[in-house]
Amino acid sequence: MAKKTALAVGRKAPAFALLATGGREVSLADYIGKKNLILYFYPKDGTPGCTREACGFRDVYTRLASHDTEVLGVSKDGLDAHEKFSARNSLPFPLLSDADSKVSTAYGVYGKKSFMGREFMGIKRTTFVIDKKGKIRRIDEKVEVQKHPDEILDYVKTVLA
Repeated sequence: MAKKTALAVGRKAPAFALLATGGREVSLADYIGKKNLILYFYPKDGTPGCTREACGFRDVYTRLASHDTEVLGVSKDGLDAHEKFSARNSLPFPLLSDADSKVSTAYGVYGKKSFMGREFMGIKRTTFVIDKKGKIRRIDEKVEVQKHPDEILDYVKTVLA
């Protein structure tokens, strides 16, 4: 089982560099000093909860962008699945492929899960708000996918603005 890191609000976000939709590499360093970052980890492209969450971030994306904030979605799915999911839902932000789970492990969101009595390893739905300095400002675990994007928008507008 993967070792969970001790990430907490106020700590520096772990560096990452992953391939994203559009075929480019995206890293934390791309945003330091330029934009706040909503880094949300989700289990699987195309599932009902993940689709609701992605579409929620899509719907508030322009307002987040007006507050110098970018959204990045991360799952273990490959780029092909990400491209289809992104196109089907008109997502304006990149989806990153963490196929080997290194980034989700570094953020402490990869671990044992259970569903309908079955245990397996996977990504636990979690969102990190990272400021322009690379510091974690908020961590949301076990989010309600329908409300979550609006809650993040409110946070960005009131705390990071």
